Amino acid sequence: MPKSFLWRCIWSNLAVLLLLLGGAGCGDDGSSSPPDASVADASAPDATAADAAAPDAMAVTVPYLLVGNTSSDNVLRFEQTGAFIDELIPAGTGGLDSPDLLLVRGDQLYISSGTTPANSGIIRFDLDTGAFVDVFAQGGGLHRPYGFAFGPDGYLYVSSFLTDQILRYDANTGAFVDEFAAGDAQPGGLNGPNGMIFGEDGLLYVSTQGSVAVNGEATFPGLPSQVLRYDPADGSSEVFIDQPTPLADSAGFVSLLGVVFGPDCGSGACDLFVSDFANGIRRYDDNGALLDDISTSYTGATTSNFTGSLSFGASGDLFSVGFDSTNGSDNAGVILRWDGATGDPLPAAGLSGALLVDSDGAGLFRPIGILAITP
Repeated sequence: MPKSFLWRCIWSNLAVLLLLLGGAGCGDDGSSSPPDASVADASAPDATAADAAAPDAMAVTVPYLLVGNTSSDNVLRFEQTGAFIDELIPAGTGGLDSPDLLLVRGDQLYISSGTTPANSGIIRFDLDTGAFVDVFAQGGGLHRPYGFAFGPDGYLYVSSFLTDQILRYDANTGAFVDEFAAGDAQPGGLNGPNGMIFGEDGLLYVSTQGSVAVNGEATFPGLPSQVLRYDPADGSSEVFIDQPTPLADSAGFVSLLGVVFGPDCGSGACDLFVSDFANGIRRYDDNGALLDDISTSYTGATTSNFTGSLSFGASGDLFSVGFDSTNGSDNAGVILRWDGATGDPLPAAGLSGALLVDSDGAGLFRPIGILAITP
């Protein structure tokens, strides 16, 4: 990223201060805990004080990436070549706090956000300008939303990580509807729901961390991290992918996170790619059988970096994000890229491994959400 990023942030915030009597900064809380997020009610002061996008935000005409920083509460744009574009959503805009999953619907960007029951929700922004639209969905007991997906049945499904639930909202109005599923603290249950996606079969695929929420905190009683498959028609579920063996260069545990189907899904090769927070990406066929795995370790130490979500780009490239958890690293993040068909790393010129954007001045701090967009 260009060294002008800091000045861009300063001048952007100064312009907002002078013109709107409000503003957003380029902050970082230095957190190194597992992925979390936050939203504000649309009527709360911090949900409206920073509604304006960065002054220079505009539509992008080349394939690009959106990356959410959970430690600095903002969203950055990069070309899919790795070139930095801008800060699309300044820190705290619309109450954005610890952004997690990013999803586009129409011309709007939806982001899961919130670390408390009071501020958890799905926030909408203008995709081109980053301007705050509204807090689209909230309430119903939602606490720390991670993954979410719009279903074919007219509902929005949202993982409520710190209540072990999947909650449903009206896909058009955002109004709370009901509880779709809840954890039972048993293997095969909804224990720490994380990423989710609907398949072409109309079924809902949900990754679980294997944690159990107790009084708004995640506990770890030794349950497996799995991918569950739900039938939205009757709520029935099954274990689609059981907990795999930790990869050799992982942090020594498994915490399944991002779920995305490959770009050839429409042609019948519907493979599911699953990221592991503890390092690694695994590829499964439509029967849940493991086909391949990809290392996401980039620091040279098996336990020092963690991995975020996944997204496929315009040319079939597979993108992910990671961050270094080493003490003193400030959870500095990177963007990673592979050939989606072969799993071969595709680094940017001058970089190694799968590094597309390294942590040197990138402005990435504990990134978890990434979304590839082709205008």
